Amino acid sequence: MGKLIGFLAAFFLVLPAMAQQREEPRAREPERGGEQQRGEPQQRGEPQQRGAQQGGHQVGNGHIPAHGPRVTRGINNDRAEHPQAPHVHPDNDAWYGHPARNDQRYHLAQPWANGRFRGEIGPRHVWRLHGGTPDRFDIDGTWFAVAQPDLGYAAGWLWDTDDIVIYADPDHPGFYLAYNTRLGTYVHVQVVG
Repeated sequence: MGKLIGFLAAFFLVLPAMAQQREEPRAREPERGGEQQRGEPQQRGEPQQRGAQQGGHQVGNGHIPAHGPRVTRGINNDRAEHPQAPHVHPDNDAWYGHPARNDQRYHLAQPWANGRFRGEIGPRHVWRLHGGTPDRFDIDGTWFAVAQPDLGYAAGWLWDTDDIVIYADPDHPGFYLAYNTRLGTYVHVQVVG
């Protein structure tokens, strides 16, 4: 009888902890629906279909490139069914439209003048936009702005709901690349505060 009482007491002590663990919110996986807190990174999950082939383009649709640009192609519209904007091919993660290293449009006299992004970057960290504009939007307490030459490429972004991934820009010091998972397009962004 004493063993039974001890077992039941231990069971009832462990049960609330197990229930709490089951109810704790997890970081939202990037391609599944649901909400997350602003600035909370999401872990990579299964692809979602948030609108099959936006605008007839065969890029985006929840795809997250496994890496940032390596070998890039300077043309934007490489295929008729692709957007006329810098984009990533989902079949091989090739980055199209990334300008050359010596492109003066992306030259900053003082790279990182406003600091660097302290949040997570790369394909395992998806960030939800929660408002703002191309001139000023917040990710994890860091304010970003889209580079002037790329403003037109961000025209179709939904600044209150799109998921983006931040990648390092290997060619333009002071800039990051913000990749929109819905559209498959990306823009240069820099920290502004």
